[in-house]
Amino acid sequence: MDATDDSSTTRVGLIGYGLAGSVFHAPLIAATEGLVLDTIVTSSPERQRQARAEFPDVRLVDTADELWARTDELDLIVIASPNRTHVPLARATLEAGLPTVVDKPLAAAAAEAEELAALAEARGLLLTVFQNRRWDNDFRTLRKLLAEGALGEVQRFESRFERWRPQLKGGWRESGDPAEVGGLLYDLGSHLVDQALTLFGPVESVYAEVDVRRPGAQTDDDTFIALTHTGGVRSHLWMSATTAQLGPRFRVLGSESGYVKYGLDPQEAALREGLRPGDPSVEWGGEPEGDWGRLGAGESPTTGGGVPVETLRGDYPAYYAAVAAALRDGTPPPVTAAEAAATLHVLEAARVAAAERRTVRIEVPA
Repeated sequence: MDATDDSSTTRVGLIGYGLAGSVFHAPLIAATEGLVLDTIVTSSPERQRQARAEFPDVRLVDTADELWARTDELDLIVIASPNRTHVPLARATLEAGLPTVVDKPLAAAAAEAEELAALAEARGLLLTVFQNRRWDNDFRTLRKLLAEGALGEVQRFESRFERWRPQLKGGWRESGDPAEVGGLLYDLGSHLVDQALTLFGPVESVYAEVDVRRPGAQTDDDTFIALTHTGGVRSHLWMSATTAQLGPRFRVLGSESGYVKYGLDPQEAALREGLRPGDPSVEWGGEPEGDWGRLGAGESPTTGGGVPVETLRGDYPAYYAAVAAALRDGTPPPVTAAEAAATLHVLEAARVAAAERRTVRIEVPA
């Protein structure tokens, strides 16, 4: 019997089969117990051939309208299409009565995210945002250290997604059209701000430098954000495509110790290479001891200061496992629309701060 005939499974429709859909969502959905990748929406013949090769049993359709015509055959819609489509597609999905996962950012504006959150609540439907970087190996390790009080009182959180890509790649992510919601502020910044808010709570003020460095570039490719959290922690966040020498992924400074970690979580690279969670030949999310971060005070980790801290395994599969549990058991979603809206409030403030060269205050709910 086909897996889609099993009433215990959640049948998933995936909209979009570009980078997000093919590298992240489809493999993770397919690896999650209780989820079945039923339908992929892409109008590209090349991407349809790719999807058919990777998932021979999947249905392929050209438009999202073809999903709305058979909502009784689907249980969950995942939106992994370009940013400009997130709001209209999420609205249509919720109005069709289907739980919804949306790749980050949920919207271009916090107000749009809040409207979608209200619609989902009114319909009694799941709406969650794919913030996979909460399950990075280094972020999971840092959360553990903070929970243990290993750093004392945290004073400054430094976080970077830096790359060296001096040549433009093209595509909507580098478009200057505001409707495309391109640029690093909303791309990588969505992850960095979400992580900062997850660790240290609401923000009361934002300062930002948003620059366009590369010849011919139309949108930001070298951006810095400074956040002051209501609890007193300062978060300094860098996102760049023009960094010739990469800094540490994390440098977190506390009253008793600091934690420094270099390098990126290996899961994205593994997914790009075609490796899959659950494959017994793959040590998913792990990294060698030489890549572990270091914890200490008074010395540089690059000269052997501090002690190595074993990095927890990265666990992107946990996101969709939590989605499946939320649909099955009514547990909270892994990331809420309200959390996505909070991130967007910070990104909007950063855009204003950079444009007007001032610090922008954010009204924090009482």
